[in-house]
Amino acid sequence: MRSVRHQNSAQHDPAQDAPTVGPPKTSAAGLPAVLNSVRQVGEHAGVRRGLPAMLAINQKRGFDCPGCAWPEGDKRHTAEFCENGAKAVAEEATSLALTAEFFAAHPVAELAERSGYWLGQQGRLAQPMYLAEGATHYEPVDWDRALDLVAEDLRTLSSPDEAVFYTSGRTSNEAAFCYQLFARELGTNNMPDCSNMCHESSGSALTETLGVGKGSVSLDDLKKADLIIVAGQNPGTNHPRMLSALEKAKRSGTRIITVNPLPEAGMREFRNPQKAGGLLGRGTELTDLFAQIRLGGDLTLFSAVNRLLLQAHERGEEVLDREFIAAHTHGFEEFSKDLLAEPDEEFWPRVERATGLERDLVERITAMVTGSERIIVCWAMGLTQHKHSVPTIREVVNFLLLRGNVGRPGAGVCPVRGHSNVQGDRTMGIFERPSEAFLDALGAEFGFEPPREHGHDTVNAIRAMARGDVRVFFAMGGNFVAATPDTLVTEDAMRRVGLTVHVSTKLNRSHVVTGARALILPALARTDRDLRGGEPRWVTVEDSMGKVHASHGVLPPLSEGMRSEVDIVCDLAGRVLGEEPVAWSRLFDYDRVREHVAAVVPGFEDFNARARKPGGFTLPHAPRDDRRFPTETGLANFTVNGTYAPEVPEGRLLLQTLRSHDQYNTTVYGLDDRYRGITDGRRVVLVNPEDGRELGLEDGAYTDIVSEWRDGRERRAAHFRVVHYPTARGCAASYFPETNVLVPLDSTAEVSNTPTSKSVVVRFEPDSEPSGS
Repeated sequence: MRSVRHQNSAQHDPAQDAPTVGPPKTSAAGLPAVLNSVRQVGEHAGVRRGLPAMLAINQKRGFDCPGCAWPEGDKRHTAEFCENGAKAVAEEATSLALTAEFFAAHPVAELAERSGYWLGQQGRLAQPMYLAEGATHYEPVDWDRALDLVAEDLRTLSSPDEAVFYTSGRTSNEAAFCYQLFARELGTNNMPDCSNMCHESSGSALTETLGVGKGSVSLDDLKKADLIIVAGQNPGTNHPRMLSALEKAKRSGTRIITVNPLPEAGMREFRNPQKAGGLLGRGTELTDLFAQIRLGGDLTLFSAVNRLLLQAHERGEEVLDREFIAAHTHGFEEFSKDLLAEPDEEFWPRVERATGLERDLVERITAMVTGSERIIVCWAMGLTQHKHSVPTIREVVNFLLLRGNVGRPGAGVCPVRGHSNVQGDRTMGIFERPSEAFLDALGAEFGFEPPREHGHDTVNAIRAMARGDVRVFFAMGGNFVAATPDTLVTEDAMRRVGLTVHVSTKLNRSHVVTGARALILPALARTDRDLRGGEPRWVTVEDSMGKVHASHGVLPPLSEGMRSEVDIVCDLAGRVLGEEPVAWSRLFDYDRVREHVAAVVPGFEDFNARARKPGGFTLPHAPRDDRRFPTETGLANFTVNGTYAPEVPEGRLLLQTLRSHDQYNTTVYGLDDRYRGITDGRRVVLVNPEDGRELGLEDGAYTDIVSEWRDGRERRAAHFRVVHYPTARGCAASYFPETNVLVPLDSTAEVSNTPTSKSVVVRFEPDSEPSGS
């Protein structure tokens, strides 16, 4: 039975614009995290469903948490999850099923007025639903009718490129492999995915410089590092279990530098809820040095540290790994010449303007670097969502190459992926620009010629929809409309599509902003048992550090109307393409899918046997394993990146969109941001008190946020409460997806085309809505 609190949240849709604001917390986790986890599970799932699920999260014979992609160690706790993982599982394991009666009672136009928070509280999608052209309500359809509707549209496309196949990171390896195989046998590489909006910049930079677009470190490396730099990342909210790994590193003697525009509680003090001391309020101070950098200043900071290292080298100091540079790298001389060309009297004032950091602090960072043999740099969206994100990450690689910190224990690159299995999906071939080698192997395995022309990424898919070039939009999970930039532009583009199809577990905004016709196909979730013919099936995922392991659902599904993602894809593909050359009906057998993966994807040899081993297996990584760099030069590449940083006109601030502690990506679990002191509201903008006074933005006042972009289009987020907060000067912050409306579609990162959600120039105008609206 659902609690009164949860019943109320499912019925009431609060305005979210009148929060209670207190001081930010100075520590993370501890007893409050435990109590909140227990409350969430009890309210959504109850004891009978909730307890078995919680005991199975991230266990070797359990299921992989549907939240973040942080890896597990070989030794597991009984409660191997964090607060946000508990929230994710609690919502998935809910006892409330969303059936045809709900949709009959709520026209789509009404649902479109609801918040994403309210939509997500309504329960698990339980049966296929169809919105006919011109209809006001979704109506139930059976699975055969639903899949025939999609198949008919796909079979009658003028070109396969009139279809777009989007993927969320939640999708398993098996489902992702079948999904990309379906799209490519159909004849298109239009496969945008959530990576396009987050770590695409990381993959682009790492592939160019190291030859592998993934991180090079393991959990064990964190404990061996002398120094860890955490840049543009908030583990306390986005990857809470990372705090436990950092705590272990600290206790082994590792020092930690945090680089961020916001002071975050988790990186200040971590109170480990797995330990009695943590529950009693005794924590570990994680950060040794905090560099409160201005948004977008990271490229300049790493360039400045690299310049200091090069200057020390020129003075004869032994600060570079000259043997490594000579044997394993390319481009050092050009890189060094460029970075040392500018006189100090011009270079350092520019560094201070771009970063907001004084030279003394940069020199202190450099001293910590030269005093450390093994260094790891971790980063997330704070580095990847700027115009200059790819050059920034290339400069991080330069920094590590200078001292030989790639390809040895305790050192390397650590892009911390967000959604569980977002990295695995890319490994399985979910990519609009696949390599020729992958396509060759796929074609050889299945006996057809895959399309070679590159397809649409997320931004280009939106542009194609806006032009009317897309007849079918198919989403395997996710919440495309809410996750993407330039909300009004994206929504208008989506409405120009003929048929939109979403394979989903919960209701979200993408189900109510639709094409002319729309289908919702209810999928099994990670927590659900997956049976076929009475026999259990299991899937695999890849974590943020390249380890592949099994995931077994444990809960009985709420409805017989839910189907696995693999079954949905293979059933649809068979209806569209037939059984030749791909025998789609045979791929309902997941072992057979894994056999095909083993034949196509390097590193998955003997996939079925290795995945059955407790804990799984680690994929090969040439730079890490043997200092082999599969780049165009055959070496690790130094690059020339300049020292660009965003320039903001007077009277404007640079805005970053970010998560609250009560959300994961676009899924909003609640209306609190406990660590930042914000309760019962999301429509807030965090502004430095001095900036607030200069701009006439009083704490507690209401304002419209207006972004400025060269196309002249007005992008406005109305009625936000101003919160004076210790951000870096010149910078502001607000939650997504509410402020995605401010991110211009055409403002993207060089090379990766990632939306610049951390670099939005904004001004503030008088509130356009009356107080309390």
